[in-house]
Amino acid sequence: QVQLQESGPGLVKPSQTLSLTCTVSGGSITTTYYYWSWIRQPPGKGLEWMGVISYRGSTSYSPSLKSRASISRDTSKNQFTLQLSSVTPEDTAMYYCVRAPDYGLGPYDYWGQGTQVTVSS
Repeated sequence: QVQLQESGPGLVKPSQTLSLTCTVSGGSITTTYYYWSWIRQPPGKGLEWMGVISYRGSTSYSPSLKSRASISRDTSKNQFTLQLSSVTPEDTAMYYCVRAPDYGLGPYDYWGQGTQVTVSS
């Protein structure tokens, strides 16, 4: 059974960089054909895809984030990390890490429980 667990600060000040880590158990992030994404949901709004890192380590990001997002990984710890720079209160959201099979084309089959991030001074 694959499990994903988000971790990181619950409160971040405006203009700072948010860093969230997803720890994966029950499966390797380097296993062929799985892609690993970050998704968020601001209060009262829908889900927003932020970016993805593939089993090979290649990345892609939502243009709406205007280059503020960066995803990296630590294969020795089976973790991948989201960094979001220059945060504003509009970045307040529940953040989820998810897995997508089939080279990222399949529906998300595993989700973390989510972590609430609030941007406030």
